[in-house]
Amino acid sequence: MESTLIFLQNRMKKIIDLHIHSKYARATSKYFDLAEMVKWSEIKGVDIVSCADFTHPAWFKELKNHLIEDGNSGLYKLKDVQSTVRFLISTEISCIYRQNDQTRRVHLCILMPSLQAAEKFNQALSDRGAKLASDGRPILGMSAKQVLEIMLETDERAMMIPAHAWTPWFAVFGSKSGFDSLEECFEDLTPYIKAIETGLSSDPIMNWQLSQLDQITLVSNSDAHSGPHIGREANVMDLEENTYDEIVEIIKTKNKKKFLYTIEFFPEEGMYHFDGHRTCNFSCSPEESKKYKNICPKCKKPLTIGVESRVFALADLKKEEVEKSKHIPYKSIVPLPDLLADYFGMSRNSKKVQTLFFDILSHAKNEFEVLLDLSFADLKKIMPENLALGIIRMRENKLKLIPGFDGQYGKIEIFSEEEQKLAKINQQKSLF
Repeated sequence: MESTLIFLQNRMKKIIDLHIHSKYARATSKYFDLAEMVKWSEIKGVDIVSCADFTHPAWFKELKNHLIEDGNSGLYKLKDVQSTVRFLISTEISCIYRQNDQTRRVHLCILMPSLQAAEKFNQALSDRGAKLASDGRPILGMSAKQVLEIMLETDERAMMIPAHAWTPWFAVFGSKSGFDSLEECFEDLTPYIKAIETGLSSDPIMNWQLSQLDQITLVSNSDAHSGPHIGREANVMDLEENTYDEIVEIIKTKNKKKFLYTIEFFPEEGMYHFDGHRTCNFSCSPEESKKYKNICPKCKKPLTIGVESRVFALADLKKEEVEKSKHIPYKSIVPLPDLLADYFGMSRNSKKVQTLFFDILSHAKNEFEVLLDLSFADLKKIMPENLALGIIRMRENKLKLIPGFDGQYGKIEIFSEEEQKLAKINQQKSLF
């Protein structure tokens, strides 16, 4: 009885974000170092986070100097910092190459069981002429299959996951430079691809419409370029051992008992959900795109075909035909700063939004507890009642979504104009 109790105590729900970037990647916050990653992981409620960009020489030096392995777990902690946040050694690379008379652009996440394995992988890439210091997410003139071969030669425990699989420009299924199947991309090595990353512009049920992905595990990660975006998508697992090997095995086997659910953006919020042309501020549904023959009606140039259209083109099932019981479930969220921004009718970076965000979190464990776990009664204790009601609406999918397109994020509407006016008035009164 006592041993069973100890076993159950060791098993814990862990929130995991396997894909972020460091200060050495393009378009990333210059403050995004290891300490910043730990700080925001704690704020958000992420337990295990990617170390990011391990192929970059300067960043890898920081990883070696500041991370120590937590036992023999394959997970790492930041030296001299009291935190339960652990790092998993992973990175993203960009493959740009020609295959079947087409230019292919595919982004890949690489998971490694140790810093030693990552160093060996880096050396193998350098030996083949890769310029790893050029960017935190280096561009390699190699095929995705070639990189997979190098990874497998480096360490058989390593894992490759095609990143944001549906993004038009840089993804395995992307409309601009991708493939129609994993087999077309990875050929005889396809059996080593056990998972794909859904990306912000698609959610699991969209992916479930492709029976070719039935045996593939869907993972969701933030692809964060700054601390506040950590965990905007994530994976929730029930871990017994809390090790790299356990996490990878859960993904490989699509273990529905241990992989509890993924945390998802509403895909309409993603930058490439709908078709469109950003320069003309024009967007449209897949049905409308067909009517326009994929040409922008304003400037007569080709539309950027978004994720929904691409999924529709490859799908062999309708949403109502999907057997949900076969798949790992998911929960869709609106990040709390975005929800507060809609509450006030202003930017997520405004002083009002940031002040209320940190005030709420001073009364809760972390952001995920607020978004997913607290009851309406408990929410009302730490925030205005209308805001608490908005969180409940989010959980019940009672919100309006204006889809993103061609690199422009979508918008959410949870609160009416009257509720936004009232929120501003109440916030002003609280200052006096």
